[in-house]
Amino acid sequence: MVDFLPSFPAFLLVFVRVTSFFLMMPLFSYRSIPASHKIGLGFFMAWIIFFTIDAPLLEINSTYFFLIMKEALVGLTIGFVAYMILAAIQIAGGFIDFQMGFAIANVIDPQTGAQSPLMGQYLYTIGLLLLLTVNGHHLLLDGVFNSYRFIPLEQPWIPFGNENMVEFVIKAFNTMFIIAFQMAIPVVGSLFLVDVALGIVARTVPQLNVFVVGLPLKIGVSFIVLIAVMSFILLVVSQLFEIMLTTMRGLMELIGGS
Repeated sequence: MVDFLPSFPAFLLVFVRVTSFFLMMPLFSYRSIPASHKIGLGFFMAWIIFFTIDAPLLEINSTYFFLIMKEALVGLTIGFVAYMILAAIQIAGGFIDFQMGFAIANVIDPQTGAQSPLMGQYLYTIGLLLLLTVNGHHLLLDGVFNSYRFIPLEQPWIPFGNENMVEFVIKAFNTMFIIAFQMAIPVVGSLFLVDVALGIVARTVPQLNVFVVGLPLKIGVSFIVLIAVMSFILLVVSQLFEIMLTTMRGLMELIGGS
């Protein structure tokens, strides 16, 4: 076996990128997974990747610490973009909740510790189950491995000032909102028609208290429409996974300068 000690600096860089990616990546970053498990999984993933890629021999000097910072930023940036694209599911749930009247009833997401809309949490859970069903978590791990094809270990910087990179992230952010709107528009559009109908009823039948009738009616209609269009929502979520992986690859190419 080859002496591992000269290669240890390169292995440490691989370990930093993988664990930084796990800090932001969907599924692997959740608080319900113990930190010791995340570190252990990151260590074994880094071990496998290190002996798969052609890692250079590096020395621990002043430049090496900048490489460690760069690797941490690479992992955090790519993981954040993946999480940002998947956040479209929760944004769509927020749109639906606002029209249903559930906007005031946010819940604490046990995975992230942040407040989440009711329907957003419901749709996000279904999206994560679909991600596991289609082996999307394997593709996320494959994205970590492929990042070394585009961003070598010895690259000393990330071109954050690159105009193309900034434009790419803004377009990804814009795509997230477009997809969220596409997912929410069947329910939101139906509830808009319900609001119009309630407005007409309020003008024609003044004796009827629209505020008492409107809330349960909108909740009932929204659930019926949500069940009817669930297959469409799952189709959009499956396309969302493809967009997430494509965005990760495009960002890695821009960071690597290719």
